[in-house]
Parts: sequence; C-alpha cells; structure tokens
Amino acid sequence: MRAKKVRVLIVDDSRLVRKMVSDILKRDSSIEIIGEAKDGEEAVKLTCELKPDVVLLDIILPKKDGITALKEIMSKCPVPVVLFSSVAKKESLITIEALEEGAVDFILKPGATPVPLSLDDIANELIRKIKIAASVGRTKLMVRRAIKSLVSLKKTTQKTSASIITVIGASTGGPPIISYIMSKLNSNLPTAILIVQHMPPLFTKVFAERLDKISPFKVKEAEDNDIIFNGHAYVAPGGKHMVVEPRGNDLVIRIIDGPRVHGVKPAVDVTLKSVAEHAGRRSIAIILTGMGHDGAQGCLLLKKRGGIVVAQDRRTSVVYGMPKAVADIGIADLVLPYYKIPEELERIIQLKLLQERCLR
Repeated sequence: MRAKKVRVLIVDDSRLVRKMVSDILKRDSSIEIIGEAKDGEEAVKLTCELKPDVVLLDIILPKKDGITALKEIMSKCPVPVVLFSSVAKKESLITIEALEEGAVDFILKPGATPVPLSLDDIANELIRKIKIAASVGRTKLMVRRAIKSLVSLKKTTQKTSASIITVIGASTGGPPIISYIMSKLNSNLPTAILIVQHMPPLFTKVFAERLDKISPFKVKEAEDNDIIFNGHAYVAPGGKHMVVEPRGNDLVIRIIDGPRVHGVKPAVDVTLKSVAEHAGRRSIAIILTGMGHDGAQGCLLLKKRGGIVVAQDRRTSVVYGMPKAVADIGIADLVLPYYKIPEELERIIQLKLLQERCLR
C-alpha cells in the first residue's frame, strides 16, 4: 500500500519565497504541496479548509501577522506549524513567542543562518523538520501553550556557589516545556541550572531573556568565565558548546568552539560530560523532548559518577527521541510528564543535599 503523503500549506507574502520553498519540498516524493497563502487571514482560512498535515508559516505577514494567525489556527483548527524565520532581534523574539503559542519548530530563511549553507543543506533541513512536524499528534500541540498565564516572580539576590548542578537538555518542542519548568521552581532552591536547547545564535539570547521574565531564577545567556551560582540559570549560546571547570571553590562556565556533536552546537552531551566530571554526585540531568539521541551518552557518564537522570515521558514529549534514548539504555531514574518535573526536581535536590551531608 502506498504511504500517505505529508500535505503542506506554505504561507509567505513573497511569491518568490513560496516558489523556492515549493520547489525544495517537491524534491521529496513523500511531501505534497496542497496550497499557498500570501497573508495571515488567508493562512487561517486555508488551514481550516484544507486541513494540511503541516503549515510552514512566515512570521511577518500582511493583514494578520504570523503570531495572530498562529493563535487562530491553534484555536480553530490545530495543526503542526513550522515557522519560517529570519534572525533579526525583533523577529527572533516573535519566534520564541510563537513556539510558546504552539508552533512545533522553526527554520531560518536562506541567508539568515549564522553559517552560510548550501541549497542542499537548506533543503534537507526544511524537509526533515516538515516530516518531524507531521509526526506530532494534534493532541500534543496544546501542551506547548502551557506558559501563557505565567507571571514574573521575585528572584533570589544572594549569590552562593552552586550546591547542585542541574542540566536541562532539549531540542524540538523544548522551549515551552523549559519555560514551564523554570516558572515553577522555588527561588531558594539550592541549585544552578544549565540549559542546553538546540537553537541558533541570537535565539538563545532572546530565549534566556524571556525565561528571566517568567522564572524566579536569574536567567542569562551563558558567557565565558561565568561563576555558577545557586538560583541562577545559564542558557548555552547558539553556535557554541558550554562546559564547566573548577576554579578555586567554584565551578565556572567555559564557552568553547569545536565541531558539532550529533550535528548540533550546542550539544547536551558536551555539557553533561563536563558536569559529570566536575560535579559528579552533585549533578542532575533532565532530558526533554527532542529529535535524536543527544544527551544519552552524557547521562550515562553522569549516572556512573553518582548523578540522577530524569527523562520526559513519551505521552507529553512533542518528539520522543532524546528522552527515549536515555530510557532505552536503562539509565533514567525517573520518567515523568513535563508537569511533574519541577516538584520532583525539588525533591531530588533535597535528597542530594542530605546525601552530601551524610558523606562528609
């Protein structure tokens, strides 16, 4: 029996861009272009009429902007949406907001990537993300709107060297889940959090700024030589790897270059292996939704050094790849839906502190 094709609606105000994207997607025989829209109003109308498997949505649109169109699509006829974005500061902020509103993923427009890519590279990435989005069940889409009502909370002001190091790793579907977790934590929790979200440069800075507004933790994009403090969270910058190293009685962050790992930079494995080496049993790993297996090997090393590993469950993961890789090799101490992670993290940290006292 012939496999069902992935039906795609392309939304962009440029006829040239629509033609370019259509030509790229037609390279794959398993993808079918079922329509094109030139503005936000048309995007909502055609999505509800044609019921595509995936909508490729430009952010900046006439008549009705991309965010407004996305909100209406998610309200009237939910469907997986992949954003088509550039890297202007304003547009990157809108992209992060759109991910929170229900978009599955985003892809940078040609010429907007930090490293020039060939047409084949762009085509392969676009096709890959369209197929990933098509695999996302409609019932999972609304999970991504979990933080709409969050408010900014009072932040801790005391700077104390990190008692416990928590690493959160994610890819596709990660931003709203990370936002939810960060918003629910106690401001006095004795841990620092290192966040590795697969995301390009500039977007990680905007993501960190957005997290800072909704979390009781002080959140920033990590910089080289940052001292790691309790009550602080550090987002790995796009296009670089983040590791830790000891300096006196503290741990500090080092931002390093180097090859991509598992095809991504930053990579969760790079950070986890460093934390496992220098924090050992004072470490916790949380692996969230995402394609691939980044994080599994780092978690394995962290587990061997006495750390605790938590994986998001299949049901609430937008893409059950990264957490599945951890669960499949049998190293997850807990497999949880995203909404139970903040409470369990606090419990694990208290147990870790008790363990440290007993071992002294």
